[in-house]
Order: sequence, then structure tokens, then C-alpha cells
Amino acid sequence: MNATELLDIVKTGETSRVQFKRDFDQQDKIAAEMIAMSNAKGGMIIFGVEDKTGGIVGLEYGSLQTIGNKIATIANDLVKPLVFITTEVVAVDEDVERKRVLIVYVDEGTAKPYKDNHGTIWTKQGADKRRLTDNNEIMRLFQQSGMVYIDEMIVFDTSVDDIDKDKVKHYVNQCAIDSENIHENVLYQNLLIVKKTNLTLGGLLFFGKDPQCVKPAFCVKAISFVGNCIGGTSYRDSRTIHGTIPDLFKESMLFFKQNLKYVQRGQDFNSVGILEVSEIALEELIQNALIHRDYAKNSPIRLMMFDDRVEIVSPGCLPNSLTIDNIKMGNAAVRNNLLASYASNSKLMKYRGFGSGVIRAIKEQPDMEFINDVDGQQFIVIIPREQIP
Repeated sequence: MNATELLDIVKTGETSRVQFKRDFDQQDKIAAEMIAMSNAKGGMIIFGVEDKTGGIVGLEYGSLQTIGNKIATIANDLVKPLVFITTEVVAVDEDVERKRVLIVYVDEGTAKPYKDNHGTIWTKQGADKRRLTDNNEIMRLFQQSGMVYIDEMIVFDTSVDDIDKDKVKHYVNQCAIDSENIHENVLYQNLLIVKKTNLTLGGLLFFGKDPQCVKPAFCVKAISFVGNCIGGTSYRDSRTIHGTIPDLFKESMLFFKQNLKYVQRGQDFNSVGILEVSEIALEELIQNALIHRDYAKNSPIRLMMFDDRVEIVSPGCLPNSLTIDNIKMGNAAVRNNLLASYASNSKLMKYRGFGSGVIRAIKEQPDMEFINDVDGQQFIVIIPREQIP
């Protein structure tokens, strides 16, 4: 980093990924900051900058060396598991010795959750940090590290009586699984629909009789607004869609087909109109939302239609350090292995699990916009609508 880049960062102030320190603070506070960044998306701690004003006070040579050594000790001894950091000294003014700052780079961790010596887990909340106590949020960190798959966890207060056996039979036939001599309960265990006596979350969501009876938030909320504001009080259509994941997919597509316009794009006058938004793109985006959303977040998928755009809002930001540029290139990280397996084997959906869905959607609808909202923990796709008279 050069001086100009540093000054640009300092001018923007503290954020969830940038923290200022005039000098070395208490080591527990520094450890907490490093933990919070490791549990979030990483970041940098800049020593030699006033945190209140953003003024660069700089550090003398001896302070640079002392702080660098203390930071290394904190990363090794006060953060569990240990984190790997890199440091850099940037001279803001070569002629003034004190106008040097120390930048400590903290990468997003791969072994979340990170905690301090007291067992406290910290994470970022905007520019601040906070203790993490909510079990769902802690579970999400385990999920991000690949240590836990939410869809394979058991759902208490469920049993084999909650399984729609016809759905399982249909799935087995589609997959050409020879189940004739397999006991029903053994089949459920082998397919990971059931663990011991309870359904897995994936089993409930794909094969349950009424998944939302147990997990009411795992539905789809669909609204077609009048106007362009989410705060509007008028709507053309409003639905809460229930059912298994294939049901949610089917009914979500039906919502769009019944509310979007059909237009003539060069076809014969007697031909059926074409949906104003690419049907293929909608299929890919809805499937991705259903299969790859964060099921540690107790909230629904939202489909919102406005006069000028369509928005698909999925709980949870991109997993495992994926970025928008990554997914546009076809890179993928499967958050819910069990659901991805069920969907790719089922002919009830068009999901194949090759990681090419986003590329296909962009090809069909190149004007769409992706927003990876890290602070709000959601992933948003915005598709402009043509202003058709």
C-alpha cells in the first residue's frame, strides 16, 4: 500500500473492515478486534491514526517494532485457534520520521468461530465489534468453516410420521435406486432423511408433509408492489408460499409468470408472448436462493416485484469467501450439501449443481445486478424491468 492509498482509506473512516488505533491499546481489546475480523470478512487495523478524528499521528521507529512484536504475540497466544497476520509500514511523509503507520492485515478465518482466552466469540457489527451469544449465529460460523452442515442437522419434534412417503418413492424411482428389499426406515436413514428418530433439516425441507409447520420461517414471501418503494402500502399480489423446496420453486415461478408482463419480441402476432424477464434466469436464481441460502438464519426468501425492477433476496451472504466476481466466473461453494444432492437428483427441479447457473442467468439476463450485503447478511439480485406502455 502506498501513501495515497492509505490516505484514501483514512478519509473514509472506520468500517467493518478498517479500524484505527492511535497507539497500542490493551492487548485484550486488540485480540477482540482480530477475532471479530477473523469471524467476519477480515480487515486491517491501522496503528498511528486517531480513531475519533482520523488524524494521522504516526509512530516512531521503536513503537513500530514494539507494536509489531505485541501483535504477533496476541495472534499466537490470545486468539483460539491462532490466526495468521501480515504487517506493513507505510510512510505518509518520508521527511517526517513519525509520519509512519503500521498496518496489520487480518484475513477472514477458515476455522471459525475464533474466540479469546475466556471463550468469548467476537464478530463485527458495522464499524463496531460485539460479543456473539446467539446459537444460530455461532452455528453459522461453524457452517462457514465447513465443520457443520446445517441441512444435515436433526430437527427435534419430528419423526418418520412427518415424511411424505409418496415424495420419497417418487425420488427413489427418479434416481433408479433399488429399494425393493430395503426396509423403509433403513432407506430413510441411508438417504439422510432421518438420523436416529428425527428428520434432518434437508429431509424435512425436501420430503416433509408440511415443512413450515415445524420451520415456519423457511417459506417464500412474494409481493408485487404498486410503485417502486418497498414501503408502499399498495400491492397487486401478495403470497406466502409454503411446501417442500420443489413446491416452493414451482410456486415461486408461478408467482412471476402470473405477475410479469408478456411482450412481443419479433414473434408472429398469433404467437404466445415472451415473459419480460428471462424465465431461464428466474429459474436459476430461485433455485440458487432455495438451495444455497443460509438456513441458520430464521427468515424467509423474499421475492419482490416493483414497477421498475424485480428483487430476489436470499438470507445469508455469499459463503466461504466467495465474491460476486467469483460466482460470475462459475465458482461455487455448496453451503447445503444434502439439499444440493436432493435437488440435482430430482427431476422436480432444473438444478444440476455444476456451478454454471449464475453464468447461464447472466447470459439470459445480462442487465441484472448482484449485491452481497455482508452487514445485512443477505444476497440480493436486482433485475430491471422494461418500461412497457
